[in-house]
Amino acid sequence: MAFAVWLTPRLKPGGYSSHVTFRLITSECFLLESAPSAVTGILSNRLKIIMSRLLAALTLMLSIVLTILVTILCSVPIILAGIIKLVLPVPAVWRTVSRFCNFMMYCWCEGLALLLHLNPHLKWEVQGLQGLNKKSWYLLICNHHSWADIVVLCVLFRKHIPMNKYFLKQQLAWVPFIGLACWALDMPFMRRYSRSYLLRHPEQRGKDVETTRRSCEKFRHHPTTIVNFVEGSRFTVEKQRQLRSPFRHLLPPKAAGIAMALNVLGKQFDKMLNVTLCYPENNRTPFYDMLTGKLTRIVVQIDLLPVEASLHGDYINDKNFKRGFQQWLNGLWSEKDARLEVIYQQYKKAGQ
Repeated sequence: MAFAVWLTPRLKPGGYSSHVTFRLITSECFLLESAPSAVTGILSNRLKIIMSRLLAALTLMLSIVLTILVTILCSVPIILAGIIKLVLPVPAVWRTVSRFCNFMMYCWCEGLALLLHLNPHLKWEVQGLQGLNKKSWYLLICNHHSWADIVVLCVLFRKHIPMNKYFLKQQLAWVPFIGLACWALDMPFMRRYSRSYLLRHPEQRGKDVETTRRSCEKFRHHPTTIVNFVEGSRFTVEKQRQLRSPFRHLLPPKAAGIAMALNVLGKQFDKMLNVTLCYPENNRTPFYDMLTGKLTRIVVQIDLLPVEASLHGDYINDKNFKRGFQQWLNGLWSEKDARLEVIYQQYKKAGQ
């Protein structure tokens, strides 16, 4: 304050008045006094960001370690059971192995459920679980957005329907340990040929469907849930562009797998489960966010559809049936795409 008064007489004519000078200098003094608090605020914000990133990194490492540990504890017995199944091709032994492997799969699902429960921010919004039971046959179709989808379906349905059996690519059968474990779990393998490949090798036409038929035959004797991600691959904007998908949030559905499953087991399926799954607040990287504890919301909507007689037919040789079946599936996908759009818009508005 004394410094301001001392400067006032030295002002040149036409310069600032003493009153203005006093205000300017006192303002500068105020800024100098408040500077430490501003710097402290900036440092505090940076420290929070650093701590948040550090916590995410530690959570990621812990989640990966625990997931690997749970997977090893459950998969090693399954692999050993698969070796027994491979060495002793006896129906009674195979049935016993299947029951044991299903139990270990259930234990794996319980372990994953426990890991998800460790995230206090995660909220589930589930519709349509009523009326399901573990003594029925189900065909489950679902959109495929992330690796997290498999975890979600396993955890969500583990106590409501028979253990999930996923349609897998035939190439996985030859991956060491993984292929043996999937085979021991009676996972149906499906060989898919591209259109360009079939043009070069027309003799292979129909063999992918025949592989599916053989895989499904084993499920006639005990309640089963067959899961098929009918898009054939996880959704990405790049794949959407390459396939020229008419949908906003989905890839075009491929009908061959579920058509063959319905043809083989159609009369045994009690219901078809049409599952719509999304992560409206973690849409970009849901699996990574799941591992780092940043996943905040999972939305699952389940529709129980009747398995109508019109869905049974010869998908390979009957062109009219094939066309009608694909149109029916495209209709389901159009409804699913519209539903996803509503969900995303709802949470987008809620976040604004």
